[in-house]
Amino acid sequence: MQPLPFVRQLLGSLLSRRRLIKRSYLMPSVHLNREVMVDLYRPAVPPWRLLRLAVFNDGQDLPRMDMLNRLQEQYTNKTLSPTLVVGIHAEDRMAEYGTAKRKDYLGRGAKAAAYQAFILEELIPWLDRRNNIFHARKYRAIAGFSLGGLNAFDLAWNNPSAFGAAGVFSGSLWWRHKAFDPKKPDADRIVHDYVRKAKKAPPVRFWFMAGTEDEKEDRNNNGIIDAIDDTLQLMSLLSEKGLKEHEDFEYLEVEGGEHNPETWGRVVMDFLHWL
Repeated sequence: MQPLPFVRQLLGSLLSRRRLIKRSYLMPSVHLNREVMVDLYRPAVPPWRLLRLAVFNDGQDLPRMDMLNRLQEQYTNKTLSPTLVVGIHAEDRMAEYGTAKRKDYLGRGAKAAAYQAFILEELIPWLDRRNNIFHARKYRAIAGFSLGGLNAFDLAWNNPSAFGAAGVFSGSLWWRHKAFDPKKPDADRIVHDYVRKAKKAPPVRFWFMAGTEDEKEDRNNNGIIDAIDDTLQLMSLLSEKGLKEHEDFEYLEVEGGEHNPETWGRVVMDFLHWL
């Protein structure tokens, strides 16, 4: 049932004074066997207004990206569709982030499957119960930074019914199942391998970003730092699977961009607008 017109006007007037509401919650997780701190950045729109959803790994870094003020500016200027931005605070990144179906060669990412279950079976239902979010997958995205970006790609690739898009900021796409072999410098990367072996890509859109100063390493000595090289090679594989650049995936290279929240903050609104 829709509110009466005068109720709409009153609520709209009250809410217009506050463009954004931030709340933090401690969620007990059975899958992770710990309490998870979750920050919600919710636009101050009437309760009947449907919201898009953007879930971010490493939510503890969103304040360094000035997320609150950046969103506030977007809603004040009415330049961003109402979006519930969710920041999940990390605890043991090397265990909980990674690829859900395979640990890396040092056993890192051992809890990535549990983290995936937390997202799908605990967090998303909890968000749905408390917020008027679009149910269609095309309005739901997951994103992350560095290792969290690798995890976001993996979550979306393996769960296209839950997320229609993924944001990969300076993704740790070097994640490998065997130790580095200088004779085969680009071999054994977990994500590249499963994308290459897939019959087709899932119906998910991907947004990639890397900075020209993300790192100094160039393991294959081709003159391109690994953070950019890994991303470009993954996009090439996505093209081989039938995805189209500028339609199914996008890439933003930040000149002078470093591997830190300040750089990611400079482009996080580009990602949200792309969604």
